[in-house]
Amino acid sequence: MKTMDSALILLVDDNPKNLQVLGNLLEGTYKTAVARTGAKALEFVKKRPPDLILLDIMMPGMDGFEVCAQLQAAPETREIPVIFLTAKTETEDIVKGFDLGAVDYVTKPFRKEELLARVQTHLALRHSKEALHQLNITKDKFFSIIAHDLRSPFTGLIGLTKFIVENIEDYSKEEIKELVGDLQLSAETVYALLENLLVWSRLQRGIIKNQPEPILLKHIAQQNIRLFTPTAAQKGITLSNRIQDDTPAYADHNSVNTVIRNLLSNALKFTHTGGTVTLSATPKDEQVEVAVADTGIGMNAEGRAKLFQLDQPYQRPGTAEEKGTGLGLILCKEFIERNGGTIWVESEVGQGTTFRFTLPTASTDGIT
Repeated sequence: MKTMDSALILLVDDNPKNLQVLGNLLEGTYKTAVARTGAKALEFVKKRPPDLILLDIMMPGMDGFEVCAQLQAAPETREIPVIFLTAKTETEDIVKGFDLGAVDYVTKPFRKEELLARVQTHLALRHSKEALHQLNITKDKFFSIIAHDLRSPFTGLIGLTKFIVENIEDYSKEEIKELVGDLQLSAETVYALLENLLVWSRLQRGIIKNQPEPILLKHIAQQNIRLFTPTAAQKGITLSNRIQDDTPAYADHNSVNTVIRNLLSNALKFTHTGGTVTLSATPKDEQVEVAVADTGIGMNAEGRAKLFQLDQPYQRPGTAEEKGTGLGLILCKEFIERNGGTIWVESEVGQGTTFRFTLPTASTDGIT
């Protein structure tokens, strides 16, 4: 929904003087549109749904009650708040309006303070309702991802442990070592997913506070390279940190650490033996552009379009059949944007992938 001061209010009344009075009262605070009949109002709403409707009850032809009933009958318009305009104060008419789905009423002659207060209240309520609705959608999509992607590695863990217990005497030490390696891979997948899940949960509940400060990118990059050195060695991949010692950024340390950790993990996952993963940073005006580039399998346009999207996460196995959820990249996007930067990807099938993100080099109003 739009911000409060840019909200569009549709004024519906057959009396031009009433429309003029309403327009004058709302002028400078909200955008307005007018309709002098119920039919014209419904026609307008289909083309451009307003954020709120001020609707006269007594109109020739289609009255306000019928207009409200038709708005409530259509899924695409039933959530638009309707405030009735009426000279009537009979309880029966007021109750009828509420029964039809109106959220409030204002009596004529209009009082500016009352009108503005009621309009502002119901716009705020609609905004909160829509925000809650979107939060619930996000939550449902998120837990759908978690339910799906936890099942696979846990199935692997349970199956492998059961297999080892039942058949350990039939295998050599080297064969058991290989099976335990598969077990470790499944355990690491579960751990990485749960770690991202914990971060995401804390982020949504406001527990994680963004605390921007001057940071040195090379130090953070080097810490993560040390973390992933065993994984890189196991796959025969070369890790390289080309970030200069004095490359500055102004951002939350934990956020940047999480971003680099996820991007490195992603790069290693989709790079073949003998490949390379390189971190670099380039100062640009008042920002620094960080790149995590790999020589891996790359991705097509369809895959690139699905990145950073919770409603259609991009999931595919790595070069060693590693599993992933796409949740890490969603976290990366949120963390980078909270620190006043942007993140994007450059990739072609068979030509590797480069994730790039920007961060400010000094304090900025864009950091939340």
